Amino acid sequence: MNFKEFAEQYRSAVYKKICEYVPLKEPSGHYQIMRDYVDRQGKYRRPALLLLTAHLYGATLSDAILPAAAQQLSEDWILMHDDIEDDSELRRGKPAAHRIYGWVHALDAGDFGQMAMWKMLTDYIKQVGVEKGKRVYDKFYDMMIYTVEGQYIENRFIHDIKDLSKADENLYFRIVDSKTCYYTVYGPMQLGALAGNGTENDLEMLKEIGSKAGIAFQIVDDILDMTANEKDFGKKNNGDLYEGKLTLMVLHMYKNATPEEKEKIDAIFKKNRQAKTEQEILYLRDLIDKYNSIDYARSVAEKYGNEAKLAVDKYIGSMPVNGYRDIVLSAVEEMYVRKK
Repeated sequence: MNFKEFAEQYRSAVYKKICEYVPLKEPSGHYQIMRDYVDRQGKYRRPALLLLTAHLYGATLSDAILPAAAQQLSEDWILMHDDIEDDSELRRGKPAAHRIYGWVHALDAGDFGQMAMWKMLTDYIKQVGVEKGKRVYDKFYDMMIYTVEGQYIENRFIHDIKDLSKADENLYFRIVDSKTCYYTVYGPMQLGALAGNGTENDLEMLKEIGSKAGIAFQIVDDILDMTANEKDFGKKNNGDLYEGKLTLMVLHMYKNATPEEKEKIDAIFKKNRQAKTEQEILYLRDLIDKYNSIDYARSVAEKYGNEAKLAVDKYIGSMPVNGYRDIVLSAVEEMYVRKK
């Protein structure tokens, strides 16, 4: 069994548990908005990683289903808020919630999603006891706080700074560490280990593996934003350029651009999403192609992907010997060897 097969095996259980906490009740409009993203169902990578390491370290599905459902619900409400902040057009192949219902109602629905998420985690403490439950709760809280910090840093650049001359790869990797490495990869893996019998050494091991895999995952995600089939990817191409986000391709392009080109790039990045024209976005894409910036980003993703595989090889012998150990390698590879 590979990681994708593992994730599909538990998709239904995670979804059903979320629906228990996000019911369709009165006022129906309010709850229906939050269920919209829940019912669209994303890739379920994060809850699958959590359940994978939970099983690896001896936990059953019932032992870990609440934190796994909380992990997925966190993605659903965060994306609802993110889409408002970025004024995104599409989410999971359909119009973003705020474009259907209005940003006020989408914001309220996202707030409810967060409340339901914390309710899951407090119910988990009641289920497993204070000692284990609090360790999972505290880890989840730490992961969420660090993620929000990364969101602030990114939004400050997008909405306040808007100046590529004041950005570099260190800033990019700081954002990725918060919003992708911890939240998307090693945080869920650590939570699963805590739901089982994982030790502090196990948590550090998973962090080392997940940090490398998370960087590779985000770079590939940035590349797919420009190159993937929109139907498969579920988002509009070049959305990062419209939103003014930092990516390795943009930083590499800007570093190599002529002074005249930089002047035009600066003028485009100072505009908000709605003010950017299609011609301006195509100009940026042409420069990215001119300076082979996608190839550069791919080379960096490959570097971190190889480091992630080396970390797995380094620690695989320290992991419990059971049927889930080999799926960990598949999971790490799936983070960056993907087309959507």
